[in-house]
Amino acid sequence: METTTAFIGLECVDCGATFDAAEATHQCSECDGILDPQYDYDAIDLDRETLESRPFDSMWRYEDLLPFTRDSAVTMDEGATPLVECPSLAEELGVGRVLLKDEGRNPTGTFKDRGQSLGVTAAVQHGASEVALSSAGNAGQSAAAYAGRAGLESTVYLPSRSGFTNKAMVNVHGGDMNVVGGRIDDAGAAYEEGLEEHDDWYPLQTFVTPYRHEGKKTMLYELLEQLEWDIPDAICYPTGGGVGLVGLYKGATELRTLGLIDDLPPLYAAQASGCAPIVDAYEAGADEHEPVEHPDTICGGLEIPDPGASPWVLEAIRETDGGAIATDDPDILEAGVQVAMQEGLEMTPSSAAAASGAWELADRGEFGSDDTVVILNTGAGNKEADVLRSHLMSQGI
Repeated sequence: METTTAFIGLECVDCGATFDAAEATHQCSECDGILDPQYDYDAIDLDRETLESRPFDSMWRYEDLLPFTRDSAVTMDEGATPLVECPSLAEELGVGRVLLKDEGRNPTGTFKDRGQSLGVTAAVQHGASEVALSSAGNAGQSAAAYAGRAGLESTVYLPSRSGFTNKAMVNVHGGDMNVVGGRIDDAGAAYEEGLEEHDDWYPLQTFVTPYRHEGKKTMLYELLEQLEWDIPDAICYPTGGGVGLVGLYKGATELRTLGLIDDLPPLYAAQASGCAPIVDAYEAGADEHEPVEHPDTICGGLEIPDPGASPWVLEAIRETDGGAIATDDPDILEAGVQVAMQEGLEMTPSSAAAASGAWELADRGEFGSDDTVVILNTGAGNKEADVLRSHLMSQGI
């Protein structure tokens, strides 16, 4: 494998077992736990000046803190997304600054590209011929795109409620797209059945491959550099399975270990009230979630009733002195519309939960008048423009 100097292998976050990354490809063989890439941080010589001297061209500018070399990467220059100042939102929230990290500028219009770049790179290095996964939508489109670029076959299972753009683009990228009636759990069940029949499939499922959350930590590196290393008072993140939030947390702890920052930015998980297992667990003081029996939200990307990494997500929230907030679908859709109207930025409904959550946190007095609040937009709004337009039509607009 073409790995970076500091990358030393994989460790199970549950039982602590360690593995050679050339041999272990997915979950822990001892306990089925999540594997997490590990590094020899003493071997990494990285300071602010070195980073500032590099072109701000893609997430691979952080090669030192990634498992694979830039030369071996399956990449379309994902990352290097803008952090956009939002003065109207700052005034609305009564804070000093609001900035939106716009992941909709990635190659397939979603932050999923960061994780799929690493995941498909790993698949190539492990000699895979076909990748497979189930997805609410964006991850499937992204996987098909990166598989196509790498010359791999791809099979994607999407629930029928997934947006037209995601379904269409899986096919356009050459993927075998399977639409499953029902919700994300139904698509997952169909994927598992397919996996049993295909020994040659290389899974790209969230937290099954060790590399998707690893790619997403680069969002944290970028936004802190873009803030000139000032720690924001809150980062509001739309949370379903929690992959991105875990990535942000890991990225922050790594920068602190390397001495690039002193404090961890507070992370806030924003969910839809119709499916809020992380919020429920946080408010109950629990270390793990209880599955939501009847999830119901228009935000398909957030409708994850049984997030497998909830202990890690809850740790991230608590260790950074952040929090968790749930808002109703109408408020989420309205937040997406208001961001578009006031700032011109387009958010998917699922992403708009982060904006709605920030509004609610402000209403509760969580923020000070001089605070800096960062909102993560995880996907381009034109992927689900019909949902936001329907919200406007319901108001007679």
